[in-house]
Amino acid sequence: MTALLFDLNGVLVDDEDQHYEALRTVLANEQIELSREDYYSVYVGFDDRLCVVEAFRRANRTLVSEHITKLVKDKGEAYRDLVAGSLPMVPGAAEFVAQAAATFRLAIVSGSPRREIQAALARTGLQQHFGVIVASEDVRRGKPDPEGLLQAHAALAGDRPLSPEQCIVIEDSLPGLHAAGAAGMMCAMLTTSHNANTLRRAGADLVWESFAGHRPEELLPLVEGRR
Repeated sequence: MTALLFDLNGVLVDDEDQHYEALRTVLANEQIELSREDYYSVYVGFDDRLCVVEAFRRANRTLVSEHITKLVKDKGEAYRDLVAGSLPMVPGAAEFVAQAAATFRLAIVSGSPRREIQAALARTGLQQHFGVIVASEDVRRGKPDPEGLLQAHAALAGDRPLSPEQCIVIEDSLPGLHAAGAAGMMCAMLTTSHNANTLRRAGADLVWESFAGHRPEELLPLVEGRR
């Protein structure tokens, strides 16, 4: 059986703009500017901790661990405030996941904290479909490192044979794409955060605008012949 490993932000929920605004606000309080262009070209796919560390590195500023922890907490609070009233889904995501759950093994592998993942799944009604969730606090190294994907693969396999070649990652970020390649998995990409040409040049195995009009079975050619 094939497994689908979904990212969350920009794949199931269309909230990358809210993550950008939350990070921009927190960094502005530290006198660090963050443009939308820089966020989407550099930070999308990073977990909150790596976003903060990278922003300070680029600003030639030093950080101590206590300050990182505070900024990550502040960013999480700012994000939750921004999505309190509305959490839009990527078009077709709910139908696609429900269809996939009937024939695929499913997991979430996200750089978001577990509480944000669980809250998003509960609000979108998708929690019943995901028994395996790998969150930012579950790994030592986030994307583009493959640790989270390999952890999800191990959990999905259990006592049933499942090779990395039978896993398809669904992502919107370049770090996520690179993590999939490092894990030996195929990667289908959505154009939520990058245009199709950028994703194809980066090595995406399949590019969709969204899930609308697509069925999970369309992903099977990515793994046929790799088993």
